[in-house]
Amino acid sequence: MSLQMNVPAVGESITEVTIARWLVESGDTVELDDVLCELESDKATFELVAEADGVITIAEGAEEDATLEIGALLCTIEEGAGGAPKAAATEEAAPAAASSEGPKATGEVMEMVVPTVGESISEVTIASWAKEDGDYVELDDLLCEIESDKATFELTAEESGILRIIAQEDETLEIGAPICKIEVMEGGAPAAAASSDAPAASAPSAAVSGDTTYATGHASPAAAKILAEKGIDPSTVKGTGVDGRITKEDAEKAQKPAAAPKKSSPKAAEAPAPVAAPGERVQRREKMTALRKTVSRRLVSVKNETAMLTTFNEVDMKPVMDLRKKYKEMFKDKHEIGLGFMSFFTKAVTVALQEWPAVNAYIDGNELVYNDYADVSIAVSAPKGLVVPVIRNAESLSLADIEKEVRRLALKARDNKLTIPEMEGGTFTITNGGVFGSMLSTPIINAPQSAILGMHNIVERPVAINGEVHIRPIMYVALSYDHRIIDGRESVSFLKRVKELLEDPIRLLLDV
Repeated sequence: MSLQMNVPAVGESITEVTIARWLVESGDTVELDDVLCELESDKATFELVAEADGVITIAEGAEEDATLEIGALLCTIEEGAGGAPKAAATEEAAPAAASSEGPKATGEVMEMVVPTVGESISEVTIASWAKEDGDYVELDDLLCEIESDKATFELTAEESGILRIIAQEDETLEIGAPICKIEVMEGGAPAAAASSDAPAASAPSAAVSGDTTYATGHASPAAAKILAEKGIDPSTVKGTGVDGRITKEDAEKAQKPAAAPKKSSPKAAEAPAPVAAPGERVQRREKMTALRKTVSRRLVSVKNETAMLTTFNEVDMKPVMDLRKKYKEMFKDKHEIGLGFMSFFTKAVTVALQEWPAVNAYIDGNELVYNDYADVSIAVSAPKGLVVPVIRNAESLSLADIEKEVRRLALKARDNKLTIPEMEGGTFTITNGGVFGSMLSTPIINAPQSAILGMHNIVERPVAINGEVHIRPIMYVALSYDHRIIDGRESVSFLKRVKELLEDPIRLLLDV
């Protein structure tokens, strides 16, 4: 009985593959699951394995370097012919391997897909792979980092076995899309390091064992062409494909190595490195992260879809600064946290939101949704971009509770450990550009919220008090708001109320 083997479907967007290398020849006897050849797409390299025992005949037009469409005929296997010679040859070639006990493939393949990481997240980007295609992974090993528009997550192995990568780095996938497969194995990790325990006389077998195989350092046809055009020796390029094969992506990233420095006298070796010529113009390009792209898209959307205005006022910070100076040591001793400005602003905002509920509302279709609680979002600059964690029910928290929550969220943001629930559902946002020296700004609304308060730096300025000029620490504050839901009277009154509470902070304690 003759079995036909065709080019398999290797991805939704892949329509053709190239035959990188045949590992058998026409007339050879193959067994079930023997690797027959390697197929290379524009994204990855795949192995084709025999689906039955028998004698193989390579199809016409399916030679190495040939490009075939999905479904095209690769070879045929005449089942039930020549099985014994193949088995005998295998036993003669590797008697030790036949007698050794190692890990065994179960035949089960675990497909891992993009997990659900948040209600509002529909797609993620593969930030980086911690493992390479073909690596053995243990249960719960870190496989890759997944980046959404809000945070970075880690994907861990759900089984032990051989990793087969489907989605490449920087590729954007929808929730539920396949990321990789794991060929499940039993009995522990393959003895990849066994060669290190063997005597040096076993060096000839290194070509087919351990970390080095027939594919190591071998460039695929597409990669070889690119390297030839660049004038780069394939031996200088590290391959990331199956068993170290140099893929097309490796070739595109490869740079010609710098010429080795000539040997010189010790005196010459101590000479300083050459300095770039004056006026030299240098450019560099970096890919935008998923977080940066999403923030950009959302900010433009807010500008285009809301009737955004900004109103300003100034706050005399001397009363708050005097209060902090008087009680900061006692406050820190009791609550084990410093007393900053953010807690005063947050508390003042929650009081003003209760008096002007439109500032704490948002538009949902043809309806206005009012919140009787204040989940205050605090804009934080994180290593990968701006994030906005939320202080839940800030109206019910004390100044100490607010300071502790601000610190906790800021530390998690710095370490890229914020979770999606910690960044969803805010009703009002506070951003502090003053920490970077900003004097005045017009912050952009954090949709779907309707308003955002901008804090700025504190500068001593002359002000008139009771007909006399005094030097006071003044901060300009800005309230950007959506005029579709918040009228001018409400926005100005809200900001004035915040000013009053900060200039007389005892009101925060007496609720007046």
